[in-house]
Amino acid sequence: MTYQQTLDWMFAQLPMYQQKGKTAFNAKLNGIINFTDYLHNPHKNFKSIHIAGTNGKGSSSHMLASVMQEAGYKVGLYTSPHLKDFRERIRINGEPVSEEYVVGFIEVHKEFLQHNRLSFFEMTVGMSFAYFSQEEVDVAIIEVGLGGRLDSTNIIDPEMSLITNIGFDHTDMLGDTLEKIAFEKAGIIKEGVPIVISEYQAKTAPVFEAVAKSKNAKLIFADHGGESEFKTSLQGDYQQKNIKGVLAVLKELQGFKIDKQHIIDGLMKVVENTGLLGRWQQLGEYPKVLCDTAHNKEGLLLVIDQLMKEKYEKLHMVLGFVKDKDLEGILTLFPRNATYYFCKPEISRGLSASVLKEKAFGHNLFGEAYESVEEAYIAAKQRATNKDLIFVGGSNFVVAEVV
Repeated sequence: MTYQQTLDWMFAQLPMYQQKGKTAFNAKLNGIINFTDYLHNPHKNFKSIHIAGTNGKGSSSHMLASVMQEAGYKVGLYTSPHLKDFRERIRINGEPVSEEYVVGFIEVHKEFLQHNRLSFFEMTVGMSFAYFSQEEVDVAIIEVGLGGRLDSTNIIDPEMSLITNIGFDHTDMLGDTLEKIAFEKAGIIKEGVPIVISEYQAKTAPVFEAVAKSKNAKLIFADHGGESEFKTSLQGDYQQKNIKGVLAVLKELQGFKIDKQHIIDGLMKVVENTGLLGRWQQLGEYPKVLCDTAHNKEGLLLVIDQLMKEKYEKLHMVLGFVKDKDLEGILTLFPRNATYYFCKPEISRGLSASVLKEKAFGHNLFGEAYESVEEAYIAAKQRATNKDLIFVGGSNFVVAEVV
């Protein structure tokens, strides 16, 4: 099979969550345990750091990887979802896994994968573990896909664990209160393994304290303290919260030599070192075009607050969502003094642009509906002057189509 044929086959197996939503959520670890047993448990051959959270886990994962690369280590990085190419999910020192490896891995293990009806996510987690083991990484930064307790990545025995924050997202699967969601995220806390929480929240702190105590795990709340002295090349004031979590992990981490200069350089070279896309990323100038993958209430609050600090004459918002979002809770966040270009991301979960337009109208957000993200983006660029600002967001998939 070619690389594209291989991806098509993978996507056609048990549904990919990002495409299908709740119907693809497999709240069991049996599949990944069987797969890694079959692969001779490659995840036991390298050290790892495990990262969960509602927002910020992607940025934090890439920050950690960048700093450890600057310190001279061979660093594996597993993240999800991808924006443009599947291979973004599996990297070593910023370099994506090769197309040849992806094709060869599926060809060799296809019979097992078919017979055991493994999900898309289970396949990719197993692939990443096998790749990191084969390439003998010094450490792998492993980002949780969804939740934590029952996520396929949650079979590793990490050196450290990090939970960035807790917000209302995927409530149909993780629970309808912050406490319930925190319990699912706290599932990555392992016996005797230190756990860092980037952001202290009064409602969730007792959950983490109870689970950490039951696991004899040292618990560190990273944001108990003043402003960090360190800066990052990643744009957005909200990255300061992520930096504090990353610094707390590095301070507690044993067995690695990382000095202050490595931290300074690593935080300032995140995109250069890791290839991170879609976090307050500037896509154009005159007019200035910004995009961000924030897609839940807590994440969007931070992004819109950052957006309001920008200078422009008129604001143009290219906006699209998936169907399972709480639009009533989200649309209230958006500025009314903007022109909207409503669109549907090109996936089955994509919310109709006309439905979004109608819902937005009820919140005094006015604009036109477009058949595609591309059409909406082109229309915004045609109407914007050099002194205006275009923002693209609402969903990973909207950003993916313009990056």
